[in-house]
Amino acid sequence: MIDSHCHLADDAFVEDLEEVLQRAKSAGLNTALCILDTTSNEEFKKFQRVIELWPLVRCATGIHPHRDDVNDVVETVVNALGCLPDPCAVGEIGLDYHYDFAPRELQREIFRLQVQLARKQKLPVVIHSREADDDTVEILRNEGGGMVTGVFHCFTGDALMARRALDLGFYISFSGIVTFKRAEGIRDAAKLVPSDRLLVETDAPYLAPIPHRGKRNEPSWLVRVVDVLAETRQESRDSILAATTSSFYALFGRSS
Repeated sequence: MIDSHCHLADDAFVEDLEEVLQRAKSAGLNTALCILDTTSNEEFKKFQRVIELWPLVRCATGIHPHRDDVNDVVETVVNALGCLPDPCAVGEIGLDYHYDFAPRELQREIFRLQVQLARKQKLPVVIHSREADDDTVEILRNEGGGMVTGVFHCFTGDALMARRALDLGFYISFSGIVTFKRAEGIRDAAKLVPSDRLLVETDAPYLAPIPHRGKRNEPSWLVRVVDVLAETRQESRDSILAATTSSFYALFGRSS
């Protein structure tokens, strides 16, 4: 079992990181992809502790669409990638028109530059898209040129959006939101994702699944997402685990 997206270097885990990672291992997780904020030196420092405790954890870094204070996007991301052991993706990157913490045109420009960089670096991208699907797809199509793949993380779209992501050659990752009572549309989308494009995540410390909703999320609760996906797709837990593990390594590769 692999958590394809979590924030283990977040302040939420400072006090009990060792216990959190031990619970993840005890729950059957093989590894996790830790997402780091390119602009946060503190997160990079805390990530060193993560890999001391769990050397198999992978990492990705990028400039989140909430940021509006980055001067040289490409240089900033390239330098961050160079500081990490075996980075396997650029992300999370994308667009967020729900909060609009950064002006939309600035979001689009920062996103474009990072997709171009991922293409040059031959790295996949981890996509954050909230209320911005049309622009997200357009930028991926134009800047990726069919040569950039990646994952729509924490997928909250409908079946139509899932097809658009799949048509781009992307993977789709489901989080604890898929367990929520009013997530019928997301569960409908989950039914049509091919097994070889399917991923699971916690997005910890955010979006804890039912019955933990409202609490700090952690990777050990990924099993709840797996079980709901298995029920939704009328498959076994083992088949979901096998598919999502295979998809993770197909997209991100194995640690060098």
